[in-house]
Amino acid sequence: MMSPNAKPPVCKIMDYGKYKYDQSKKANEAKKKQHVIQVKEVKVRATTDQHDLDVKLRNIRKFLEAGNKVKVSLRFRGREMAYTSQGREQLEHIAEEVKELGKPEKMPNMEGRQMIMIINPLKK
Repeated sequence: MMSPNAKPPVCKIMDYGKYKYDQSKKANEAKKKQHVIQVKEVKVRATTDQHDLDVKLRNIRKFLEAGNKVKVSLRFRGREMAYTSQGREQLEHIAEEVKELGKPEKMPNMEGRQMIMIINPLKK
């Protein structure tokens, strides 16, 4: 229908196959332009030394600059469960180090024997 309010209504005959083809082309073009955000995971331990932590931080920065979310997981084993406060400090230190590139979406919290934190990249 070109003009449904006119007397008589004006209609246009069109090639339906061409119409469906044009719609699929537009949908594919829109799909190409969208950016898919991935969740990258970095695993650390409560006893991870400073140099190893620097390497992990470098990876986290690289992921955030690429526009991906980062999931930082810290696993406790055996007697380490008594020192969950050290693990929380470790994750808060990581959040502080990358605050110029990303903001924690989910602050550290325990899920079983793991403490998990998710960091979102900042908008550019």
